[in-house]
Amino acid sequence: MSHSTFLELVKIFCSLFASLTLILIFFPSRDTETGADKTRVVYLYERKEVVYENLRDLNFEFKAGKFTSADYDAMRIGMEAEAARILAEIELLESAKA
Repeated sequence: MSHSTFLELVKIFCSLFASLTLILIFFPSRDTETGADKTRVVYLYERKEVVYENLRDLNFEFKAGKFTSADYDAMRIGMEAEAARILAEIELLESAKA
């Protein structure tokens, strides 16, 4: 085997290896059953934590002077209403289980 033939084979091998690597990295898996199944209650508890964290952040940013009182009140009322809806649905679903 000549030196130039060997170099051509190495180039082909490297190209194939790079192509396969890129395919494996950038194409998503077709296996959608790998994730854990979430119940509605688990989702609601996660959502509740997000809303509570957003309320804490909103309060901090208001105290830092990033929002006017009117904007703060409007956003706080909306977030508190969402938290109340989430808590009501959690209570409904948990009472239906019992």
